[in-house]
Amino acid sequence: MLPTLRDGRVTLRPLAEGDAEALSAMAEEPGVREWWGSEESDSRSAAAFAEEARDELAFAIEVDGALAGWLGFTEELEPDYHHAGLDILLTSEHQGVGLGPIALRLAARWLIGERGHHRLTIDPAAANARAIKAYASLGFRPVGVMREYERGPDGAWHDGLLMDLLADELR
Repeated sequence: MLPTLRDGRVTLRPLAEGDAEALSAMAEEPGVREWWGSEESDSRSAAAFAEEARDELAFAIEVDGALAGWLGFTEELEPDYHHAGLDILLTSEHQGVGLGPIALRLAARWLIGERGHHRLTIDPAAANARAIKAYASLGFRPVGVMREYERGPDGAWHDGLLMDLLADELR
């Protein structure tokens, strides 16, 4: 079972199936939708969020006790490649005020300290300057551009920026 992690106004808690509908609606908000999956993708559906709740692959982000987003993670457990990846969705009303980096830092500390990862990755859209700046504030560094990495809501392929962070670089 995933832990509950807290820092000030921000809480990461295990994602519950009951969060799925609200998260799906958040993924459709302006300021979120343009960075979150294509029309053909299932990534924004309530069913996809509910499946992640069952599989314990994500946290719900709460701000002042209210659901404000989603923080997913992946883990490579093969010892020679052991690392974790992060992804985040934060409702538009909570963007741009430093809450995303707080949530990511909580997850990063847990993945490093409790799960034993020495390296973390995150892969924002190459055009998402606000996300890239937020991730850099935690110590993530650009590794390279992944060309035509993901299909956007407009149906076109868009570049992604691979960023990584070593455990001792976390700010």
